[in-house]
Amino acid sequence: MDSYQEIRILPDPEFGTDLLMAALFAKLHRALGQHAGGKIGVSFPRYAKKTGDVIRLHGTAQSLTSFSQTLWLKGLNDHIDISDIRGIPAEVKYFCFSRVQVKSSAERLRRRSVKKGWLSEEEALERIPDSKSQVTSLPFIQVKSLSTGESFRLFIRQSALRAVPAEGEFGAYGLSAAATVPWF
Repeated sequence: MDSYQEIRILPDPEFGTDLLMAALFAKLHRALGQHAGGKIGVSFPRYAKKTGDVIRLHGTAQSLTSFSQTLWLKGLNDHIDISDIRGIPAEVKYFCFSRVQVKSSAERLRRRSVKKGWLSEEEALERIPDSKSQVTSLPFIQVKSLSTGESFRLFIRQSALRAVPAEGEFGAYGLSAAATVPWF
């Protein structure tokens, strides 16, 4: 991993940053799944309580060049500023950005178990107590599942800072629990 490309969401009076980030990430997800083969990772340079308004794509110069030639950003060009592909600075640290799946409310889990036919309503009430609910304050991006069409929150965790990189592949969201991306 020797290069990166930065995509910044431009302020827009009609569309909020969160909505534009969701649209950008949906396009990115489709394109990474089709064209990246696990070789491109993402980071969020303004990660805090939210993911921020900037995404960095990380990979080799060749993989980023090939990826950008797929024209995956079509339709968003008026809402973003995209940098040239640049080399990673010499002195960097590393982070993992990974997906965290939260088993939301106990009520939702009960409804789903009954709907899928796994449990009866009585069994669901007995086996899934309210204490099973999980809550997180992690930043998220609202995305729509390509397979089911349902909307959900993609929670993103940033690992502890690391001094050395870790190799690995990235998923179709550009995230990995093992592979690191440079932080600068």
